[in-house]
Amino acid sequence: MSLQKIKTMAEMAAEGKEPEVLFWVGCAGSFDARAQKVTVAFSQILQNAGIDFAILGKEENCTGDPARRAGNEFVFQMMALQNIETLNMYKVKNIVTTCPHCFNTLKNEYPALGGNYEVQHHTQYLQKLIDNGKINMSGGAFKGKKITYHDSCYIGRVNNIYETPRKVLEALDADLAEMPRCASKGLCCGAGGAQMFKEDEPGEKRINIERIEEALDTNAEIVAANCPFCITMLQDGIKAKEKQEQVMVYDLAELIIQNQK
Repeated sequence: MSLQKIKTMAEMAAEGKEPEVLFWVGCAGSFDARAQKVTVAFSQILQNAGIDFAILGKEENCTGDPARRAGNEFVFQMMALQNIETLNMYKVKNIVTTCPHCFNTLKNEYPALGGNYEVQHHTQYLQKLIDNGKINMSGGAFKGKKITYHDSCYIGRVNNIYETPRKVLEALDADLAEMPRCASKGLCCGAGGAQMFKEDEPGEKRINIERIEEALDTNAEIVAANCPFCITMLQDGIKAKEKQEQVMVYDLAELIIQNQK
């Protein structure tokens, strides 16, 4: 089944309709070539499951997360207030996003500025769809394959979501091989706190190299992640180790779409 055209909130409003959920795509999911694949995979899953959803399209701006993490509170509030005005204009109630940084900002930081929404990360939403029988998981593409899971900071330690993504992997019938530092003791990929956008500081080893060494030590064929920044950092680590032919990095949505018949 190919991806159908996704309607914008403006198009929905013109038809006098309100979607069940707004898919907040995020900057990475919109503009980064690797993250765009996750956007397409998740959108395809939603369409296959018959979910009534829409996007903001050109009306979506950066949540302001990188600006706040980098210390520019003025820019953060300017971006946030603009987004909140747009979201409230469309009377948005439910938001789902594939980016943990967007998730955390929309869920935990927008309420203080007047933006109150039910926000879910896509791993949470995917698990609900699996539980409700709306996702066909009978493909068996990953049955018995060894997968290790990287906990992104903003889903894991910041929001205490550890079991949900693992339940999604469980539904794939794969062999989950945990890294020594996982769940609440997970190691950052090195991109958080706006570090993605600045030069390395002096040190002996990049964090993503340290992390990917732990992943490779599990002998997993696949490193599963749920964050566009983590995916970039992990892939860069695998390239540095020249293991890109043996080990793949996938978002959970990409694993599910490959598993669907």
